Amino acid sequence: MIGGPFLGFVNRAAAEPVADSGGFRELRPVPDLRDGTVRLWLPEDFQYRSFHDTEVPVVLDDGTNLPGRHDGMGAFRGEGRHCRPGNYLLVRNHELNNAGPAFGDAGKAYDPMAQGGTTTIEVTRFGEVVRAHTSLNGTQMNCSGGRMPWGSWISCEETVNGPDVGPDFTGAPNTALTQRHGFVFEVPVDGESDREPLTSAGRFAHESVAFDPDGGALYLTEDNFGFPSGFYRYTPRRNPMRTGRMDNRGRLQMLAVKGRPNANLAAAQPDRASYRVQWVDIDDPAPSFPYTPGQPAPTTNDTALTHVGRQGWAQGAAFFSRLEGSAYDDGTVYFTSTQGGGPAETGIGPIADGYGNGSGQIWAYHIRSNTLRLAYQSPGPDVLDFPDNVTTSPRGTLVVCEDNVNDNYIRGLSRRGQLFDIALNRLNSNTGTPRFNDEFAGSTFSPDGHTLFVNIQASRGMTFAIWGPWHRIGV
Repeated sequence: MIGGPFLGFVNRAAAEPVADSGGFRELRPVPDLRDGTVRLWLPEDFQYRSFHDTEVPVVLDDGTNLPGRHDGMGAFRGEGRHCRPGNYLLVRNHELNNAGPAFGDAGKAYDPMAQGGTTTIEVTRFGEVVRAHTSLNGTQMNCSGGRMPWGSWISCEETVNGPDVGPDFTGAPNTALTQRHGFVFEVPVDGESDREPLTSAGRFAHESVAFDPDGGALYLTEDNFGFPSGFYRYTPRRNPMRTGRMDNRGRLQMLAVKGRPNANLAAAQPDRASYRVQWVDIDDPAPSFPYTPGQPAPTTNDTALTHVGRQGWAQGAAFFSRLEGSAYDDGTVYFTSTQGGGPAETGIGPIADGYGNGSGQIWAYHIRSNTLRLAYQSPGPDVLDFPDNVTTSPRGTLVVCEDNVNDNYIRGLSRRGQLFDIALNRLNSNTGTPRFNDEFAGSTFSPDGHTLFVNIQASRGMTFAIWGPWHRIGV
């Protein structure tokens, strides 16, 4: 018998109507408390303030020019961490790609020619910035990550670039890079990262992580465009709940469905789909490829992208379509398949293209029973379109960020499988150009549940603090 919040989720072809809504979930334009400009539509009696808008230069307290492309983010308690009482600390990713000078102190950078990383911000519950600094630099494509209960953020590189790998989808050369990329990094909330990658947790297009405090395992998603993606588990040698940090001596594994080698979970799933799963070992989690410094690498980016996954597929690991956000809640890991749910006849294989062309799925992995179940499958883009980052509210509601080419919403998914709207992007640039299709990212609740922090990402980034009567809308 499956218990906890996992029990309440049932797969629905479409969202159920919310019987008790009474109209209070209807969204309306709300002015930003920063300057009175309407940037979001929210439910009645909700407010917000934006900050760190990089359409104009922002300089941090350490003298760093704040980079853009705000992405994954975690919120932590500030008390006891040199913060003012009642304030929070945010650790926020910046998803910058291609070789270029690192932001912040280049002497501390993991790779002085990589532009991504994280910044840490002390902020009030109403979105007022107190201080901010660089906490990780010299990384690349820092997409999402995950909060660790001992007080760290794990930041994920969504790339396998490096001097040993050919150009990625942008076509830009990697010859200027000095380090391999495609790893995860730990960032303590009260300081800076040591810039040491957790290589044993794999070199692949990492998206996010979720940690199980009972079993001591880290669950990892892979967002692999043009190829199947995998769902992974990293078990460190020592439980970080006791040591206070993730070690680099553990074992990486990949999920497979029992009795169904290479199960195509990117395709549309039947109602209430549920699978017993097992885990297969990855023997070479952090490959290095031969190259001559300063010369184009002979190993293609596609080969590097699939090196880890192919080891799992050879042992029957399951296929997903673009795994992105993940969150742990009471023995269950929820994760999104951004383009999952395509036609059942869609072809898929280790090097197949054109698979998983649905509007998105949300999966739930119940750790104790070793069972994977479909929590939600979108019937089409008008209902839920490309679910990306995800978090859980203190009441157990999933909060899902959309990342599509049309209007982007933050949606709520209740334990009963009901989908509803929380926020709508109505951002314009300073020149008046609509940016309604800029994605939401990095949703994270403050530890006391008062404030939802979220980013809108583009070359320009912006962070929002949103608050209101969450209980009234079931969040």
